[in-house]
Amino acid sequence: MSDFSDFLREQFSHLGDVSVRRMFGGAGLFCDGLMFALVADEVVYLKVDDHNRAAFEEKELEPFVYQRKAQPVTLSYHRAPEEIFDDPDAARYWGRLALDAAVRGRKT
Repeated sequence: MSDFSDFLREQFSHLGDVSVRRMFGGAGLFCDGLMFALVADEVVYLKVDDHNRAAFEEKELEPFVYQRKAQPVTLSYHRAPEEIFDDPDAARYWGRLALDAAVRGRKT
């Protein structure tokens, strides 16, 4: 995970001071104390809210879902598009969408 974490920090470094913290068998990506992405099984999920959801749904990027007892739980994170791994401009665009959602979530 450490090589992947280093790669993700680099891909999203334009956002500011990005850190990766292990949590719940995966990891959270944080910028200035705000979690804007999570990693589970080496899949990156970005923060989604009502303002940016359409961009994720347009690309058919599924939400993060985990099983809790007998009920599935859907979190406000959707799979990141594959292009963020190869295209710095795509990483910049999608990372900014996710961080903006995290900022808006903090204000509520």
